[in-house]
Amino acid sequence: MKIIIIPPHYRVLFALLAVTSALSLYATLVEAPFSYPVGSTITIPSGMTIAEAGAMLKQEHVIHSSVFFSLFVRVTGGTLIAGTYALPEKKTIFEIAYDLERGITGIEQVRVTIPEGATNLEIAKILGIALQPFDTQRFLTLAQPDEGYLFPDTYFLLPGTPPEQVIERMKQNFDFHIRPLEGELGSWKRSLKDAVIMASIVEKEARKIETRQVVAGILWSRVDSNMYLQVDAVFGYIFQKPTFSPSLDDLKVNSPYNTYTHRGLPPGPIGNPGLDALKAAINPVQSPYLFYLTGKDGIMYYAKTFKQHLANRAHLK
Repeated sequence: MKIIIIPPHYRVLFALLAVTSALSLYATLVEAPFSYPVGSTITIPSGMTIAEAGAMLKQEHVIHSSVFFSLFVRVTGGTLIAGTYALPEKKTIFEIAYDLERGITGIEQVRVTIPEGATNLEIAKILGIALQPFDTQRFLTLAQPDEGYLFPDTYFLLPGTPPEQVIERMKQNFDFHIRPLEGELGSWKRSLKDAVIMASIVEKEARKIETRQVVAGILWSRVDSNMYLQVDAVFGYIFQKPTFSPSLDDLKVNSPYNTYTHRGLPPGPIGNPGLDALKAAINPVQSPYLFYLTGKDGIMYYAKTFKQHLANRAHLK
């Protein structure tokens, strides 16, 4: 066997070539690009694939190679967590992948309070201001069938949180708070949907838990008697205004939510009720009354007959 002896100066050359190649690969695959967007943010939408994320990161000059990124993520984790991520300084492709796989955003959470009774539109406006960037239109589209079931509460959320995640979290919170009431719901003759619709009305028609229970009893009695509910709270929802005193023309508006022209409950909730309103709707107080008015002093005035109701109205003018 012939032994080939490599001269010392060639060994040095080969070593330099190997080091140069390694440095070149590191610079073109691992190291942050020269035009890395320091000080900006990137958003990984919910449902984005690894390949799509790699392409987006390359386009935004966060990484050099989308192919290498995809391979590395699949080998190390295989999933990316949606959200908005801060880029305060240059990071290697390994560090970027590590953050995205673990949801390390580098952004502080924002305290967001959703008031009781808020409609989906009102919630979207609150989130749009608090969680910039936030896709309010997508939120409204996705949340449309869940109005009434987005529990009003204080949430800590990251800016740019995808609408899907916000909706799911609010629905889970609703399920958590309604669970203790399942026993009462189970022995009740009405559905959860009816309870939520009634709660959304009671939320806006009365303020205290005691008066809400009485109002719920009155409105359930009207439902059972096939009477018009004639509640003014629905018009704020129909016309998408936070507060609303309907005019005579408003009372004639062609809407399935108009409780002056349609008997029974509206087809859906007119907002997202809080726990007290839900409890009141499920635990109404029975009374001989069929009418009620709220005075400017916040006191509720009840009546058994329409004549008494008119008298109360005249008294409160």
